[in-house]
Amino acid sequence: MEIEENIKEFQNYLSNKNCKLIAVSKTKPVGDLLKAYQAGQRDFGENKVQELRDKQPELPPDIRWHMIGHLQSNKVKYIAPYVHLIHSVDSLKLLMEINKQAIKNDRIIPCLLQLHIAEEESKFGFDENELKEMLDSMDFMNLLNIKIIGLMGMATFTENEQQIRKEFRSLKKTFEFFKNHYSLPNADWKEISMGMSGDYQIAIEEGSTMIRVGSSIFGERIYHT
Repeated sequence: MEIEENIKEFQNYLSNKNCKLIAVSKTKPVGDLLKAYQAGQRDFGENKVQELRDKQPELPPDIRWHMIGHLQSNKVKYIAPYVHLIHSVDSLKLLMEINKQAIKNDRIIPCLLQLHIAEEESKFGFDENELKEMLDSMDFMNLLNIKIIGLMGMATFTENEQQIRKEFRSLKKTFEFFKNHYSLPNADWKEISMGMSGDYQIAIEEGSTMIRVGSSIFGERIYHT
């Protein structure tokens, strides 16, 4: 019953907050996802295309699939028919490929632009100037089969709550800037995807509208050797 109970706890916790739970199901078996689904969860996040491809046909069709991991351009075609939201767009090249595959599937695919907010070098994402440059470009204006609906960011992996809060606050500030200054036909600034199992409470306090939570629902990740 643990997964169901964890989902119910999150549902109660988020009931009066403007924030959606994305259950991060990477490495977890289909049976675990079904338990979460039966408890009312509909938004699931995967960070590998292959895993998403394997699970999607085995699970109910009303699940909203979120691609939250680093996405390679050559793999977009596999998820373009059904992906609900791509959180991790970190280049114009990737966005152009998403647009191309969206056209093939007669869809407009919602995306979040990933901003690099952490002090760690390992995280992907735009910086603010790169983002402005891209949004000002004709290449971007011509992408009519994608819809930018907000920003995504990952805080530094640290125990220092002040640093995490500072990074989330900076993402919210950047979001507000783009919302106020970039009114574009292919953008609708409404979502901020930030916060994971270790820092989601801080993220919500700082304005997150989507938290990506795995281990607090499903238990620790299973690593395959």
